[in-house]
Amino acid sequence: MEVLVLSSGPIAIVPHSNPDGDAIGSAYGLGLVLKNAGKEVFIITPNDYPDFLAWLNGELEIINYLKRKNTAEAILKRCKVMFCVDFNEIGRADEMEKTIAAFQGTKILVDHHPDPTPFCDLMVSEPAYSSSAELVYDLVVALGLEGFICRKAAEALYTGIMTDTGSFSYSTSRPELYRVLSALVAFGIDTAAIHSLVYDNFSADRMRLMGFCLQQKMVVLPEFRTAYIFLSRDELKMFNFVPGDTEGFVNIPLSIRNIVFSALFIEKEHVVKASFRSKGSFPANAFAASHFNGGGHLNAAGGDDKDTLVNVVEKFTQLLPAYLHLLENADKK
Repeated sequence: MEVLVLSSGPIAIVPHSNPDGDAIGSAYGLGLVLKNAGKEVFIITPNDYPDFLAWLNGELEIINYLKRKNTAEAILKRCKVMFCVDFNEIGRADEMEKTIAAFQGTKILVDHHPDPTPFCDLMVSEPAYSSSAELVYDLVVALGLEGFICRKAAEALYTGIMTDTGSFSYSTSRPELYRVLSALVAFGIDTAAIHSLVYDNFSADRMRLMGFCLQQKMVVLPEFRTAYIFLSRDELKMFNFVPGDTEGFVNIPLSIRNIVFSALFIEKEHVVKASFRSKGSFPANAFAASHFNGGGHLNAAGGDDKDTLVNVVEKFTQLLPAYLHLLENADKK
């Protein structure tokens, strides 16, 4: 891989659709390292990314495929290597799925989600890692490129780890993670400032949307230790929704006493997007894979359903009795 990457021409880095902090942080951090190593690098996102990550831009342009398809296609024709970052199934690229499949160069997967599908030529897949950003750091070191990590790259990778662990509240049991964090902090990054840029940078509309969700759109089912939130397209429009506004909403119901499983259903055009979070041993990923064309980690997963929002929510609630035993025993050792 080292020979391939360093001897190739231009390199493309593609995160998953609706990229989150780990996707953007991983892509941007890796991109800066490769740029510092003398490579021509392009980051192409399938669609837009949240405003609270806009500060991760500048040294490298992030190209929105949905808005600049012709430009992105022209760039990809020049590239010999494509890194697919933070997704393990080509369908997670949505708008770019066909483009990635048709790419003529070498595709390299860098991801921490379990059970990757073989859509890339080379795979760096480590489900034990907290985040793809942590994995990118170790990959950079393994490729002998550690000397090309700069402060901005360290900020990006730290952001990826921070956001994918809920500010270090889960997936943080590996001692090796703290070695990586220590190395990143040693570049002089301001961790408090990064946290503020990500978590104290929302619009008033987003805060009102959160209040609306908690007051009117959250349903608690104590008999199944489950809670869920559901939002229609019209409701999102009421609050001037922009990508990223619902980031983290799915985690909120888990703060309720005795709730071990939460879901967020968001109506999009022609599809309902589903996010799942759980505590303990309840397998959110198996639930998503079995019923919502999805997957992910044990305690964090996602999927979708092409039915109506009303029918999807009804389907979800009707599935819960079959999982009652697992839900009742999720936090028992």
